[in-house]
Amino acid sequence: MSRDLATLPQITAAGLAALTPEVRDFLEGGAGRERTLARNTAAFDDWQLRPRLMRGLGEPSLATRFMGVDLDLPLLAGPLGADRLFHPDGQQAVARAAATAGIASMAPEAGSFSLEDLCAAAPAAVRFGQLHPTGSRDSFLRMLGRFEDAGFDAIVVTCDCPVAGWRERNRRNGFIPPQEVVGGNYPNDSETFQNLFSAGGTGWDWVTLGRAMRHTSLPWLAKGIMTEPDAQAALDAGAAAIGVSNHGGRQLDDLPAALNALPAIAAAVGDHAQISFDGGVRRGSDVVKALALGADVVILGRLIFHGLAAAGESGVLAVLELLREEISTTLTLLGHGGVADLDEQAVENRGV
Repeated sequence: MSRDLATLPQITAAGLAALTPEVRDFLEGGAGRERTLARNTAAFDDWQLRPRLMRGLGEPSLATRFMGVDLDLPLLAGPLGADRLFHPDGQQAVARAAATAGIASMAPEAGSFSLEDLCAAAPAAVRFGQLHPTGSRDSFLRMLGRFEDAGFDAIVVTCDCPVAGWRERNRRNGFIPPQEVVGGNYPNDSETFQNLFSAGGTGWDWVTLGRAMRHTSLPWLAKGIMTEPDAQAALDAGAAAIGVSNHGGRQLDDLPAALNALPAIAAAVGDHAQISFDGGVRRGSDVVKALALGADVVILGRLIFHGLAAAGESGVLAVLELLREEISTTLTLLGHGGVADLDEQAVENRGV
């Protein structure tokens, strides 16, 4: 690994430097005054680690099983659309790097490449497909069927995006991702992703979503959950997993940090479903804290695309390998034999 890309902050700096100001704002920006965005990262500072020493443990195990698939790391590469804005290979590079690292990647509905092209780019990869409950039920079911026919392992339903958030950086820049970088799955002028999205998802509810998801045998994750009642509603609709997330602060401002919502949702869900988490993760120790507070896996968003912008596939792989090393080091120093035995005893809130 290059000394210039030897740490995650270096990769982030290199990735952001490679982008135009408009694309950088599109990636890094949040909704409104960006208070949710700031809270996401700041929340990790409120939680401290509680090490247990001299426990006679060997190298910690980072492997886990999530939604029926085995992962070498408790990580998923998240679905950011318009991916060719960050590198010509976009999500194809992400899928290949994720497969090399032994984790799953998510195919974005509004991606630059079709889901079939992503499958061809990394045929042995574990793949999750992303869907938005927007537009017509027929369009939703067509995409759902394509994911199943292509051999995807699970579906991620992004529930917190009935309309785009109020993103003022994009408004100031007059920036709208062009059709050629978001239309990989909707190449026809008669059914572009923008048209589907502009139709909105406000007519969808949990009952409608639950009925639609009965058309697939694939397990699905309801992503964007920030309250216990919504977690229960998602389970009642048939979700196999709950995604605790505030969309990286990109949708609704003035929400709590995703990390602070995690413990209560994990307690409410209990053993009824697995939990993914995203929001503000910037280091391996952040991953460990999220796992200790109830997550089974962590979805990586901006970090993945920092690596992609910095050095394509090798940049994404560098991010994943650095996280692997830091998670392992943190667990060893924390006195834990692996991600499976992390619980709330490993952390404490410094404000309590």
